[in-house]
Amino acid sequence: MEPLESIDGDRFDAVFDEAQRARALRALEAGQVLYFSHLAFALTEDERRFLSPGCTDGRSKNISYDPQAGILKGTVLTGDERARLQAMVARFAQGARVLVEGLFPRYTPHLAMGRTSYRPIEAKGRASSYRKDDSRLHVDAFPSRPSGGRRILRVFSNVNPEGRGREWRLGEPFEVCARRFLPGIRPPLPGQRWLLKACGITSGYRSDYDHYMLALHNAMKADEHFQRHCPQYEVTFPAGTTWMAFTDQVSHAAMAGQYLLEQTFHVSVQDLARPEGAPLSVLERLLGRPLAGARG
Repeated sequence: MEPLESIDGDRFDAVFDEAQRARALRALEAGQVLYFSHLAFALTEDERRFLSPGCTDGRSKNISYDPQAGILKGTVLTGDERARLQAMVARFAQGARVLVEGLFPRYTPHLAMGRTSYRPIEAKGRASSYRKDDSRLHVDAFPSRPSGGRRILRVFSNVNPEGRGREWRLGEPFEVCARRFLPGIRPPLPGQRWLLKACGITSGYRSDYDHYMLALHNAMKADEHFQRHCPQYEVTFPAGTTWMAFTDQVSHAAMAGQYLLEQTFHVSVQDLARPEGAPLSVLERLLGRPLAGARG
């Protein structure tokens, strides 16, 4: 299976016909990356002032926006400058939602918006612990924000003003990775997840599903042989392009690039066309039991 599926469309509010929607849905849920080679998120002349690493607070690797609360974090900007940056990121969030709803109407009724991020920092050479090192192949799982089994759908746009591409690696299919690492993952300790929630370390109860997904994420990043020698593809997303994937399913690594906008969505397993292909269903089948509390 090819890692990318090209989709026509040069506007976030593009109208897709039934055949395009069906093809995109099959590819997305099969673990491919949908690639929009002519879809650019165009910045206004006023917004181009934010194409600088100096917008960040120096502590956070991304500038983060919560569309539900309307709160922007991770920037040193204040006053009118902060409001203008927030408006730019919020405009991307809305455009990404329009794109997803237009392409996948079956997801629309229960589509939940997660955080939006603006990434003006160069990805290559950024120092971090191995667990936070996104240049290592991984599937997405959030330590502090349990998903309860919901899918993680992310939309990315490269807005680099110098024409530089965003360089990724794409790895093995989800089930292949799960079969490789599950034997070495221990079940959660009794009381561990209750304690994490009670202490405020997690925003909600970490289900069995969340435990195994986070452990899989960490095991993939920690395995040097896997990182170097597993089958993988190198992909460059040019400036002025957009792409999306279920990043809880697609094994990926961000190797280089600067100036990226990203929007996260959550999709319930029951809203999928093929729920049997979701990471939740795959893990339940491989482990031979339901993952309690995971079908939110």
